[in-house]
Amino acid sequence: MSAGLDHGAPDAPEIAATRTWLERAVIGLNLCPFAKSVYVKRQVRFVLTDAVTTDALHDVLEAELRLLHATPAEQIDTTLIVHPHVLQDFLDYNDFLDEADALIESLELDGEIQVASFHPDYQFAGTDYDDAGNCTNRTPHPTLHLLREASIDRAVAVYPDPDVIVERNLETMEKLGFTGYAKLLE
Repeated sequence: MSAGLDHGAPDAPEIAATRTWLERAVIGLNLCPFAKSVYVKRQVRFVLTDAVTTDALHDVLEAELRLLHATPAEQIDTTLIVHPHVLQDFLDYNDFLDEADALIESLELDGEIQVASFHPDYQFAGTDYDDAGNCTNRTPHPTLHLLREASIDRAVAVYPDPDVIVERNLETMEKLGFTGYAKLLE
């Protein structure tokens, strides 16, 4: 399955790994029942940035937020910003999410676009690092996922109990475990 829009280096190993994660984990395990539709319609934009500082990543994030806002959803519904050279530490990454939210507010895009967070060392609050449930948000490289809230609203309207998705995802990851998850992404 090969779909989506690539920006920058479409053949880069970081994009290939992210695409594999999206196809095998997110879509393949049905972690997000809404992802397949936009992916096969080529409405997912993949952006690889060479940013090495948070200031540079902030600039890329701002440009991508503006682009997503200005582009019809039929062309780009969602964007994955893969940033392998900055925010490798999960706690630093998590702190940056406050900056991302502040940027969305300053651009007056709150209520329109939100950022979902994915990281190789993702850890939900109150869990142990090796809790398999953390794999639901673990990606090969730190990634900021820009989502249109209107798209989320439409998806939830046809899937009225999103809490079931979270519960099912945790069960899937518990059954798969870390070893199974790693094999899935090979």
